[in-house]
Amino acid sequence: MPFAKASDGVRLAYQIAGAGEPLVLLAGQANNHHWWDGIRDDFRAEHRTITLDWRGTGDSDKPDEVYSTKEFADDVVAVLDEIGVERAAVYGTSMGGRVAQWLAARQPDRVHTLVLGCTSPGGRHSIERGPEIRRSLAQPDPSAARQALLELMYSPAWPKTTSGPHNTLGDPTMPAYAKRRHLYASNKHDAWDVLPDIRIPTLVVHGTEDRFNPTANAPLLVERIPGARLHLIPGARHAYFDEFRALASPVVLSFLDEARS
Repeated sequence: MPFAKASDGVRLAYQIAGAGEPLVLLAGQANNHHWWDGIRDDFRAEHRTITLDWRGTGDSDKPDEVYSTKEFADDVVAVLDEIGVERAAVYGTSMGGRVAQWLAARQPDRVHTLVLGCTSPGGRHSIERGPEIRRSLAQPDPSAARQALLELMYSPAWPKTTSGPHNTLGDPTMPAYAKRRHLYASNKHDAWDVLPDIRIPTLVVHGTEDRFNPTANAPLLVERIPGARLHLIPGARHAYFDEFRALASPVVLSFLDEARS
């Protein structure tokens, strides 16, 4: 397992597959690179896909300290530096999309194309999930909380026809403190003021039935990022990129191809 080293010495596990133009794939909160299992195969014919295990997840170090989406963006840069990639396309989903916002705004020389999936700008300008959603995820019964998360990620038909594993439901190897650190980082995200600084081709993708990260956040990002485009996946919930992979991956691939032409 190769590792990069962050500026504070934290070891970051990363993974590379495929060949071609580099494409960084960023996973959601409290998840590791397995978030992209299978899906990255849609890109590997044209792109060298790069993933990492966030600090606190997978094979990366798990310091018990404050995390932030800004710091996660710096960790992505550390991985790019380690493998010698100067510029890449970046596709971030959920919290990974929040990290990608900082990356594109603060490191414009490292990102040439941006895709933001099922994410939000954060802060007081974002549309938060409803209190009933938060209560369902905070149930004391772990199996009930997991079932609630599954229903937020996928349509009712999906679990009935797909046995799994469902790699979007969290990294089971994470210590409890790291999960809390990830939740804090995601909740504290607020990139509203820097979004207009993103001056690269940007696509925003979201499911129309996403209540975990409400769909109304997608047009906010499009309005705030100059020239950004919006693509909605009808009927999709939060894990649109997985359940509706046959629709979503070609849309992203087409956008990446167009942006580089």
